[in-house]
Amino acid sequence: MSLVFVDCEAVGPCPALGRLTEFGAVIFDTRATFHGITKEGEEAEVFRSFAAWLKENVEGRPVFVSDNPAFDWQWINDGFHRFLGYNPFGHSARRISDFYAGLCGDFYKTQNWKRLRITPHDHHPVHDALGNVEAFERLLKGER
Repeated sequence: MSLVFVDCEAVGPCPALGRLTEFGAVIFDTRATFHGITKEGEEAEVFRSFAAWLKENVEGRPVFVSDNPAFDWQWINDGFHRFLGYNPFGHSARRISDFYAGLCGDFYKTQNWKRLRITPHDHHPVHDALGNVEAFERLLKGER
């Protein structure tokens, strides 16, 4: 299994009422990155490229990780099913905030981990995903 940190930028609250504009992915172990810009009419090619990138760069099953999978996963799931007929990530995702809350032993402590990001959270999806990878790595090393 490989952890793949994903961040999405979109216009609108969900695929039925909006449009995914771009997304980024970073593989935890290798720091390999993917940046998908989903221009209207070119979405299928972007998702084909993303699936090929995952197949080439991920060992075993990819595990979707995000700081807000309720938002990010819906866009990726929709795109993969709409344009490829399947989602390589399957039907689940992992939330960094829940991992952090578990480490702290406090279900409601979900935000303080974000200060561990090194790469600025500037809403470029690759930067945001990389910052989340950095913070997660620091959590694994014992930082709180």
